[in-house]
Amino acid sequence: MNRLKLKNHIEAVAGHRYWVDRAVERDKLMSLIAMLRPKGTIAPLIRVGSAEDGGYLVPDDLDGITAAVSPGVNQEITFDLDMAARGIDVYMADASVNGPPQNHPAFHFYKKFLDVVNDETNVRLAEFCANIPADRRKDMILQMDIEGAEWRVLLDAPPELLERFRIMVIEFHGLQDMFGRGCFPLIEAVFRKLLATHAVVHNHPNNCTGCANFHGIEVPLVTEMTFYRKDRGFSEVTSRTYPHPLDVDNVPGNPTLVLPQVWR
Repeated sequence: MNRLKLKNHIEAVAGHRYWVDRAVERDKLMSLIAMLRPKGTIAPLIRVGSAEDGGYLVPDDLDGITAAVSPGVNQEITFDLDMAARGIDVYMADASVNGPPQNHPAFHFYKKFLDVVNDETNVRLAEFCANIPADRRKDMILQMDIEGAEWRVLLDAPPELLERFRIMVIEFHGLQDMFGRGCFPLIEAVFRKLLATHAVVHNHPNNCTGCANFHGIEVPLVTEMTFYRKDRGFSEVTSRTYPHPLDVDNVPGNPTLVLPQVWR
């Protein structure tokens, strides 16, 4: 999204232009947000990737990860390079570029977008992962930033495939749509699908945009969530300190966007 369109988009949602009779009930919003509050982990969170934009917080539980699935290729690939440095092969997909900006023997690039069809330009997540050798599909990590396509891609993904990911780092776009009665069921379905096998362990709002507010509930427009499979180690102690000491603003110079209290 270009800067002018993004500015107009932010102004529209910041104005809370939702018809009251089309708004989702507050109790439903609060119930979903409560399920998404981060849980504590036995393995501490570490930062993988850049000390600036392009780095993500994940549990320090990467030993045994057999592959990294990383759709959405940009100039910033330090997360992928960190995976490769750990001996983890990285499987990339993006039809908008001809390849990653830097080559590495562990990189495997496919010039296709992730979506819900298989054709010359697009590939479904299940078919994309089928290209990964079977012995490397046992315990994977997913890092997904696909500019809004994540909702339909995740809803389309087989649950048994999602369960193969020990850790998932997903950037969600357009979260303000959860205020609308028409979009809320889709957003809820995606999160419930992920929460069936994983728990949120970190949530970092992207300060490229702001928050929308409706029903007195603040929702980041764009946020990076880390999911951790439920068979791993969790702690009863949950950090309520946000930003996390390892968090870094995505856009230097923009005001830091702190995770709203209702999400903690």
